[in-house]
Amino acid sequence: MSSLQLVWFRSDLRVTDNPALHHASQAGDVAAVYLLFPQQWQRHGDSPNKLWFWMQNLIELRSALKALNIPLIIRTSDTYAKAPKQLLDLMSQLGCTHLWFNREYGINERQRDKRLIQQWDQHNISCHASVDQTLFVPGSVLNRQGDYFKVFTPFKKHLYQQLSLDDLTPLPKPDKQRPLTLPDEVAAAANIDLETLYTPTANSIPTYLKAGEPAAQEALESFIQELSHQYKDLRDQPATQGTSGLSPWLVSGTLSIRQCFYAALLANNNELDSGNQGLVCWMSELIWREFYKHILYGFPRVSKHKAFIEKTEQLPWGKDPSLLTAWQQGETGYPIVDAAMKQLVTTGLMHNRLRMITAMFLSKNLMLDWRLGEAFFMKHLIDGDLAANNGGWQWSASTGTDAAPYFRMFNPVKQSQTFDPEGRFIRHWLPQLKALDNKSIHEPWVLKEKLTYYPTPIVNHSESRAKVLAAFKQLG
Repeated sequence: MSSLQLVWFRSDLRVTDNPALHHASQAGDVAAVYLLFPQQWQRHGDSPNKLWFWMQNLIELRSALKALNIPLIIRTSDTYAKAPKQLLDLMSQLGCTHLWFNREYGINERQRDKRLIQQWDQHNISCHASVDQTLFVPGSVLNRQGDYFKVFTPFKKHLYQQLSLDDLTPLPKPDKQRPLTLPDEVAAAANIDLETLYTPTANSIPTYLKAGEPAAQEALESFIQELSHQYKDLRDQPATQGTSGLSPWLVSGTLSIRQCFYAALLANNNELDSGNQGLVCWMSELIWREFYKHILYGFPRVSKHKAFIEKTEQLPWGKDPSLLTAWQQGETGYPIVDAAMKQLVTTGLMHNRLRMITAMFLSKNLMLDWRLGEAFFMKHLIDGDLAANNGGWQWSASTGTDAAPYFRMFNPVKQSQTFDPEGRFIRHWLPQLKALDNKSIHEPWVLKEKLTYYPTPIVNHSESRAKVLAAFKQLG
C-alpha cells in the first residue's frame, strides 16, 4: 500500500487545478496542512482585509477537502523560520515521507523553501514542488542573450509563441479517497475556528466577493460570457463595472491563472490577437501578472524594498507626513485622487486605473517615496500581491521594469475628465461635491467662490511636474 502524502497549501486555496494536490493524489492517500504565519504576515504588511478573505476561502477549502475525505490540519508557525520543524513534527506524527507544495516566488518564501529542502534531506523526506502561480516556470522565458526580459511587450510576444491550449488545460480535482484516521492530537488541529481569526478594517466589502471555488468560478464564467466583449472599452471607467473583479480570488489562489487564461482562450477560439478584443486585452492583463512574478523571481531586490532601476535610489524622495496623511485620507484637493483613496479604505479594493493615478500622484506630484504608497496599499488591499503591487508602484514612479519614461506624468484633472467625465465615481465617494457641474467637479478650485467643505489642492500640478522632471534629469 502506498504511503500517506502530505500536501502543504499556501496561496493555492482550491482543489481543482491544483498541481501539488493533483500529483500527490496520484501517489497515494492525502492529508493536507495549512500553516498560519501571523508574525510573518505582519512583517510583510498584509492587510487584515486580505487575511480575513483568505480565512474565508480556507474555510471553504476545508469543506471541499472534507468532501474528498482529505483532512485539512491547521497549525500556527508564527514565522517562516519555524515552518520546517512544524512540518517535520507533523509528518512524523502521520508517518509521511513525501511533502507536496506549489512554489511561491517572494524572496522570503524562496529562502524558506530552500532551507526546508536542505534540512529535510537528512530525514529521508522527499519534497515535491510544482509550478502554480504562473503559466511558465520563472526563468524559462528569456531573451536571446539568456537574460530575463525587462520590458513587457517582448516578454508577452515570446511567451505567446510558446503557448498552446493543450498546455493550459486545468487539472481535475482528485477522486474521493477512503476515509483516514488521524492521531487524536492531529485530528484536533483539523477543527480550529478560522472564522474569527481576522477582522476586516474595510466596512463595505463588495457583496459579490464571496469565498470559495464555486463563487470564483461563477465570477469567471460571468465575466467571460457577459462582460468580456466590453472589457477593452470599459475597463478604465471606475464608475462602471468594466473589469473582471477576479484579483482577490487570484491572489488567494482560489482561482488559478491557468483557469482564467484557458477559459478566455477557449471562448476566443484559441486566438490570442484576434476575435473578441475584450478577451484579447484581458489575456494581456493576465500576462502582466505573469511578467511581474518572473521579475520577482529574476530580480530578488524588488522583494527587498529596492528600486528595479538602481540609479533611481538616488532620487530625493520625500517623507513629509502631512502630505502623506492628506493622500492617505483622501484630502489632496484633487477629487479623482481623493475619491479613489476613499474607495480603497472603505472597500479594501481600488479600480486599476485609479491605482495608477493615485500612485503617480504620490510619487510624482508629491514626490513622496513610492514605498510609502506601496505599503499603504498592502495595508488595505484585499487583493494585495507583492509582485503586482510592487510592479505597479514602480511603473508609476518610473523606477521599475518597463517603466513609463520619467517625463510621462498623469495630469489628475485630465485623467478624471477622460475616465469619469460625468463625475459619477467622484460623486459617489465625495458626496459633498454632488452639486457641482460636470466641469467643475474635476477641479473645484476654479469656482469663483471657494468651497469651505473641500480642501484646496495641496500641490500645483505644473510646478510639481517641473520639480520631478528636474530630479530625474539629474540622474543622467
